Amino acid sequence: MFDDVAERYDITNDVLALGQTRIWRKAVSAAVAPAPGERVLDLAAGTGTSSMPFAQAGAFVVPCDFSLGMLAVGRKRLPELPFVAGDALHLPFADASFDAVTMSFGIRNVVDYQAGLVEMLRVVRPGGRLVICEFSHPVWSPFRTIYTEYLMKALPAVARAVASNPEAYEYLADSIRAWPRQQEFAAELQSAGWSSVQWRDLTGGIVAIHRATRPSDSRGA
Repeated sequence: MFDDVAERYDITNDVLALGQTRIWRKAVSAAVAPAPGERVLDLAAGTGTSSMPFAQAGAFVVPCDFSLGMLAVGRKRLPELPFVAGDALHLPFADASFDAVTMSFGIRNVVDYQAGLVEMLRVVRPGGRLVICEFSHPVWSPFRTIYTEYLMKALPAVARAVASNPEAYEYLADSIRAWPRQQEFAAELQSAGWSSVQWRDLTGGIVAIHRATRPSDSRGA
């Protein structure tokens, strides 16, 4: 599915998100707070757009995605980044390989995302951090109603006009509606072994950034 939308993925997302993606990306970068020389794993990195802020901050960032089509586009556009093909459930990295791991708008597409959270814990060093940015649930009831109407009606219509595979975006709308609320996902992070879990709502809760830390005495999975 993601191979089919790779070429126009970034521009389509900007249109569907009404120009908010750049704001969300800056918030993710601030939450990760990469330091020069740190190793950052960017999962569901797609074409690498989400990885660039970490590289620009001086971190060594590894963009990782399971879609070979996305990776092909990314390698063409950003040949300086070390793109790696990988499944979030079976990451091709050693234990405690990274100072931070982040995933933007990809966790809800992992078949068993709870197992994915445990796998992310494995590849982050003790004391390292996790930042998950994902579509969530607006916290203001009237706005939530408007947003749901957009997902059900407007998003598929816009996708048909601008996307190379609009059916993929209809699936994405369904997956957003089914995603757990902010506090529920925070509890799942804790159950996976992460500590110091907190979240921040963006755009009224349309998007939430969850941040957590691997306990210093954790042995991972």
